[in-house]
Amino acid sequence: MAGTWGRRSSERPDAGFGSDRGGPTYAALDLGTNNCRLLVARPAGDGFRVIDAFSRIIRLGEGVSASGVLSEAAIERALEALAICRNKMKNRGVTRTRLIATEACRAAGNGDVFLARVFDELGLELEIIDRETEATLAATGCTPLIDPQANGVVLFDIGGGSSELVRLEQPPKAWRGPPLPQIRGWISLPNGVVTLAEKHGGIRVTRQVYENMVDEISGQIAPFAREHGGDGLHGVHMLGTSGTVTTIAGVHLNLKRYDRNRVDGCWMAESEIDAVLEKLLNMTYDERVQSPCIGAERADLVLAGCAILEGIRRAFPCPRLRVADRGLREGMLVQMMRDDGAWDNGNLDGGNQPAAL
Repeated sequence: MAGTWGRRSSERPDAGFGSDRGGPTYAALDLGTNNCRLLVARPAGDGFRVIDAFSRIIRLGEGVSASGVLSEAAIERALEALAICRNKMKNRGVTRTRLIATEACRAAGNGDVFLARVFDELGLELEIIDRETEATLAATGCTPLIDPQANGVVLFDIGGGSSELVRLEQPPKAWRGPPLPQIRGWISLPNGVVTLAEKHGGIRVTRQVYENMVDEISGQIAPFAREHGGDGLHGVHMLGTSGTVTTIAGVHLNLKRYDRNRVDGCWMAESEIDAVLEKLLNMTYDERVQSPCIGAERADLVLAGCAILEGIRRAFPCPRLRVADRGLREGMLVQMMRDDGAWDNGNLDGGNQPAAL
């Protein structure tokens, strides 16, 4: 089963087997501080059809904030996941790729050495992107979920090592293909779920520890909020992408197992977010481990993510949040396909170009 991506949420495919060479095929890989994610897709209609996908928590950035380098154990976990991605791309007959690395490799003193090792051992050439590019790609991937009746959105992407906020205007209608983001401003915070949890602790999180995390994030957001918040938020909704916000949505929906089709594009009101945050704060670490939407891999990180979200909510009190199970990879696919004229041989509305950051 494959899914078609465009202006609405879509399904993810079941894994395929054997060589698949049915036309121009694109791959987008995001090697983050916490996760390794891959999407393989082909242009279809005004969007694209996902034909394969992969996601694994690898914690590449574990300990980097203290040591300044990627550990050998984290590198081995990343190499194992990247080898799976390489094989998937080969089996699917991928013809064009973009393979990016984000905050862990930006921050680590041995990030370049690690990337050279990836190339030598796996033949994959990753690029370390800057935070500006990361914010642009996240915006490109999530723009189709903006409510067409809204006056814009505050987009946030809570990562493992950094978090990006982007103030987006309502995009003009594209002649063909997905809409492109109209970016009014952006900021990158030097904290994500891994770095914040390593600093404050993630297993036993008291309310005071939680508030300390919220206060730290609030201070980092304050200059951006002064410029893009306040009265300018009338008719604006939040749009969130990350494991934190999809986990919160899964808990809200009381899912027995994670279901992207129900999470991607769902709406949450302020009171519903408050209820989930309160529920998570009252859970023990073991209870978080047992939760089907959290599990052992996120149990020590989820409250740090909640604190980042709460800091954002206090700075930008919007009444509605839309949840996106999409982001950097979809943004990379859109950019590559648009560059190749996949939707109209490049004959697009000349005014519908991404705003410069």
